[in-house]
Amino acid sequence: MKDIQTKDRLIFALDVPEVMQAKDLVEQLDDSVSFYKIGMELLMTGQYFQLMDWLIARDKKVFVDLKFFDVPETVGRTISRLSEYGATFATIHGNQALMEKAVEHKGELKILAVTALTSLDSGDLEDLGFKCDVQDLVISRAKRAFEAGCDGVVSSGLEVPFLREYVDHKLIAVTPGIRPVANDDDQKRVVDVATAFKSGSDYIVVGRPIKNADNPYETASNIQDIIKTCF
Repeated sequence: MKDIQTKDRLIFALDVPEVMQAKDLVEQLDDSVSFYKIGMELLMTGQYFQLMDWLIARDKKVFVDLKFFDVPETVGRTISRLSEYGATFATIHGNQALMEKAVEHKGELKILAVTALTSLDSGDLEDLGFKCDVQDLVISRAKRAFEAGCDGVVSSGLEVPFLREYVDHKLIAVTPGIRPVANDDDQKRVVDVATAFKSGSDYIVVGRPIKNADNPYETASNIQDIIKTCF
């Protein structure tokens, strides 16, 4: 069993264009969410690290979702600098050498390797030059991440059961694309909250279903209640 507090298993995606919007959401969500993912859109505000500091000062955990991809040495140095800020997770996306270099410089930061984005299906992967089944690609990427020393992977809940079959259970599985209700947006490989955890996910990332709810606090609290029934 991994040492994960139940309330931390829900990660809210702060996918908004402005820092003030992000802070307003954090204040609305109050104690219903303790873990926040901040990505590329907020990076472009120029206040990304100020927001990170603001969250950490409020005892919130931070998931830096910037999917670092460059030559291994550059990624390694970037991860080394990022490790000084107090974030919990950071995503990388690349080959074995890149993953190994990120791990070498991670300090207390936990490194998550992206397997296949939940917005992609088999047709999209073929367009990108991956002529293989999504499941096979995810398992292959997860095995390489574990061998490289990564702490975990980002994987759709559809592939987590197979990942657990072929890769060590020590590997953290973070599952985005969670849709508690019917889905009609750009996420293609989705599951609901209970299915994600029953399949072996350790954390889920939820964005729009909470952000767009009439009452974000109540929606997040309801998701937390579902999570409690899974453990």
